[in-house]
Amino acid sequence: MEDKREIKAKKSQKKQVHLFYCVECEELARKVAAQSDLITLQCINWRNFADGWPNLYINSAHDIRGQHVAFLASFSSPGVIFEQISVIYALPRLFVASFTLVFPFFPTGSFERMEEEGDVATAFTMARILSNIPTSRGGPTSLVIYDIHALQERFYFSDHVLPLFETGIPLLKQRLHQLPDANNIVIAFPDDGAWKRFHKMLDDFPTVVCAKVREGDKRIVRIKEGNPAGCHVVIVDDLVQSGGTLIECQKVLAAHGAAKVSAYVTHGVFPKGSWERFTLKNGENMENAFANFWITDSCPLTVKAIANKAPFEVLSLAGSIADALQI
Repeated sequence: MEDKREIKAKKSQKKQVHLFYCVECEELARKVAAQSDLITLQCINWRNFADGWPNLYINSAHDIRGQHVAFLASFSSPGVIFEQISVIYALPRLFVASFTLVFPFFPTGSFERMEEEGDVATAFTMARILSNIPTSRGGPTSLVIYDIHALQERFYFSDHVLPLFETGIPLLKQRLHQLPDANNIVIAFPDDGAWKRFHKMLDDFPTVVCAKVREGDKRIVRIKEGNPAGCHVVIVDDLVQSGGTLIECQKVLAAHGAAKVSAYVTHGVFPKGSWERFTLKNGENMENAFANFWITDSCPLTVKAIANKAPFEVLSLAGSIADALQI
């Protein structure tokens, strides 16, 4: 048994973190703070001048001197980046002991390569913007990102930031083990990229790998390997945009005998309300429906839009973020 002195010594080694957040992330920030009494929420006045440019004020600027500070960001659109990056650049310069940027969704991660001269790899552009965060008194900024689209993007960042790549997969595994049919789960990957990214984290489940093959002028989803027959199949990927690939995978898996099909993505981007494609409409054939669709709260606007709408369920990153703030 640990005595009180050992427990107190361990607690003293933990960091007291002052957590700032953007407007979109307020609900997630409160959940993170609820995970630990070592996390204190701080606020920023997000205002605008008459011409629309940001008029920002960091509260408690003097009080956070010598303290560990973090900021929870969401770059949900180009229009919100400038005001947040202004705060992100300012916080480390306030004589803080260390600075951590929690950036759950790296929004340009899927634009990481050039296929022909003239293409702009905006993943590299975003990495350059974040690489210019000033160093704090404690050194480089810690940058926490969940399930970035390509792991090699680590090398897009300069030595001014230390990328910490986390994943939402433990949340999915925990949820799957709670299901009544937990012993009948098969994991499906929509393509080889998803398999490479996640299969080692999910190697305790049988797997199915899908692939897009060309038939004439069309690209058709086919099962490349594995057997979904009679099983609850869960399609796993890092993000969803329009959802077209997931829907095609669901149809193929159902046609090959899957008892039911669910999906998990860490980042539910769903531009232009594309999440509505996954809600069950009156009179719709249940064979074409997803039993469950799990996302995390890395995209706060989506979380707000899909609240209480089947088949969606949000697996919160709050506990994982709280742990990451202690690294």
